[in-house]
Amino acid sequence: MKNIVRYSIPNIFTAASLLLGFAAIITSQHGNIEQAAWMIVWCGILDVMDGLAARMLNATSPFGAEFDSMADLVSFGVAPAFLMLNTVMYLSDLNRYSIEFWILATSVSIFVLAGALRLARYNLTSDKPMKGWFSGIPITAAGAGLTATAALLLLRYEAYLSVEQINLYVPIFMLVMTIGMVSTFKFPKMMKRDGFYINLFQATNFIVSCYCAITRSYPEFLFFMGMFLLVAGTIAGRYASHESQN
Repeated sequence: MKNIVRYSIPNIFTAASLLLGFAAIITSQHGNIEQAAWMIVWCGILDVMDGLAARMLNATSPFGAEFDSMADLVSFGVAPAFLMLNTVMYLSDLNRYSIEFWILATSVSIFVLAGALRLARYNLTSDKPMKGWFSGIPITAAGAGLTATAALLLLRYEAYLSVEQINLYVPIFMLVMTIGMVSTFKFPKMMKRDGFYINLFQATNFIVSCYCAITRSYPEFLFFMGMFLLVAGTIAGRYASHESQN
């Protein structure tokens, strides 16, 4: 009985993330795009809690790993794709038969495909992981950390962007996220490190991110911190790869 409870706790977080991601799809389809974006951000917090609970309770299992992947594809692949599609259609008033619409639809579709490929690759190599590193951008970071917060910034600063800029930059952004997910660049995991200051930075960043998510405030911090971690993490991964080769 104790084992059932212990293994159920991480799976409850995973189930909540999956259902919240599905709810975000429905919410964005019904026009409440900002609420849908925050729901995807909340999925990111639940995903972190899922991993923390599994490690703290020593409750990792093959079922939990597969269930987590299915939830991630919905919450950080399909939901952000629908969110970005609906955001641009709302801001640009796109004609469903225009070339801009099909470019956008193609870019978000490839984003979902890349997320599925990334998760499949991760599952195949999870028995021999790189300690402390992901291979490519995690789908969580691409979907919740960057795509959802980018949609929030588009909504908040729509007056500063022209329709032409939105139609140009959003597909490019989605393709960059796509390439990042299927790349083999090393990207650091959030985990306990040897240095005190890096651990302090990780803990502080997580606490501030939770505050922003819960209060639905400062999406600018979430987006630009995500971009900083993307750039800094990629540079750190390249440096680590170079050091290991030497």
